[in-house]
Amino acid sequence: MTANPIRVAVVGAGEFGRNHVRVWSALEGAELVGIVDTDAARAEKVAAEFGTRVLSGIESLAAERVQAVSLAVPTLDHARIGRRLLDAGLDVLVEKPIASTLCEADELIAAARRNKRILQVGHVERFNAAVAAAQKIVSRPMFFEIHRLGIFTPRSLDIDVVYDVMIHDLDILLSLVNSPVADLKAVGIPVMTDKVDIAHARVEFETGTVANLTASRVSTERVRKMRFFQEHEYISLDFTRQDVLRVRVEPGEPQPQINFENLPTTPEEPLRAELRAFLESVRTRQEPIVDGKAGRRALELADRVMAGILDHARRVQLGTYAPQDTR
Repeated sequence: MTANPIRVAVVGAGEFGRNHVRVWSALEGAELVGIVDTDAARAEKVAAEFGTRVLSGIESLAAERVQAVSLAVPTLDHARIGRRLLDAGLDVLVEKPIASTLCEADELIAAARRNKRILQVGHVERFNAAVAAAQKIVSRPMFFEIHRLGIFTPRSLDIDVVYDVMIHDLDILLSLVNSPVADLKAVGIPVMTDKVDIAHARVEFETGTVANLTASRVSTERVRKMRFFQEHEYISLDFTRQDVLRVRVEPGEPQPQINFENLPTTPEEPLRAELRAFLESVRTRQEPIVDGKAGRRALELADRVMAGILDHARRVQLGTYAPQDTR
């Protein structure tokens, strides 16, 4: 523990919130003050598990001298509760997606600016060691192939897989390709729920870069990989293993040489790296790596993917299985 630890709290003690509590309780430089949750029994259980307290509500955070908060409530409540926290003078890390709508995202960004508070969005895969390593060698990627497949679990079923799973890769893609989107096609269907459970998108940027993304929460295996190609080289990332393979073609006689290189990485739980980065922003007042604007850009592209899915469903007359536009 440092001499002046940042006093933090977690609002929302569901699956995501519990993980935040777990990491905060052991993170150097932070003092976990407690948990706020409308489900008292759930809050008590998580608090007992990690040796912290249940706080009476958001209004108690000021009295407890809390400085920063992990906000891990359902997406529909992000803007409403996030604004309250920011207006109360707290720095906020809000789980992804930043909000339910772009309008609500703008409200959060404006509240952070108005109150001179840190607003970070929980796109945790940006802090994956493989992503950090790949960012150092990106030059002009022209083609991406991205798969994020998971086995069905009764978690985050209140939102479509695009906002629950694919949005991680949309955020990373936007961070690697500095160009507006020129064209987008998408398809997706409900399988186990009344939301889209599996989706595919083809995104083309004005630079000519093309990305194919597939996200599923109804697969038989867990796959989290990104592959991208730039001139004379191929880079493969495995998010689970946190490793990066770089394959380069170099001139040689009598024929070109193919070199295989495993880029150096320092594996660490991405959530721990994310919370550590948030803590540093709170302490230094520097803008976070994934700020509100980045969260908004990812949400905007996710909205375009969903619009493409809905358009495809209408065109093929998917009928009773068509996803519902509830946003």
